[in-house]
Amino acid sequence: MVHEVILAGFGGQGILSAGRLLAEAGMLDGNHVSWLPSYGPEMRGGTANCNVVVSKTPVDSPVLNSCNELVIMNKPSLDKFETMVEKGGIVIIDSSIVDRDVKRDDINSFLIPATNIASEMGNMAFANIILLGKLIKERQTVSVENFEKALYAVLSERKHHLIPQEMEALKIGMDYK
Repeated sequence: MVHEVILAGFGGQGILSAGRLLAEAGMLDGNHVSWLPSYGPEMRGGTANCNVVVSKTPVDSPVLNSCNELVIMNKPSLDKFETMVEKGGIVIIDSSIVDRDVKRDDINSFLIPATNIASEMGNMAFANIILLGKLIKERQTVSVENFEKALYAVLSERKHHLIPQEMEALKIGMDYK
């Protein structure tokens, strides 16, 4: 399966980092990958999104005109990207911030209060990891083992002490009903 993923939200929510983690884990899984970040001029607080492709075959283009997996951390992004999800695709939504579900009945959606859970864990930066946990559980986009290795590769060494908590956040997302 080709995983065409769009991650979107506000700058500062770790959208681009989450995309890098998916791409790195996909590469460690032995797949072809691409990661294409995009953000508004405001950066923190402005819009941010990225396209990630994880595929067994070479990636034709890093630019996505549609996707089969969408991770959303703000309402403007859901409004913008929902129509790009292919029939049978999946949308993972941070319901702490987004006050609605998808409007379509031909895609699957999961609402997870990721920001609230991350706040309870004591680190708001875990919200994106919680959402990725659900994505990985539902679509097997990347392996959990290589996701952990990707954390070590992508995060600066001074943040490596947080990786056990990051993995706990991933598991919370995976187990969320």
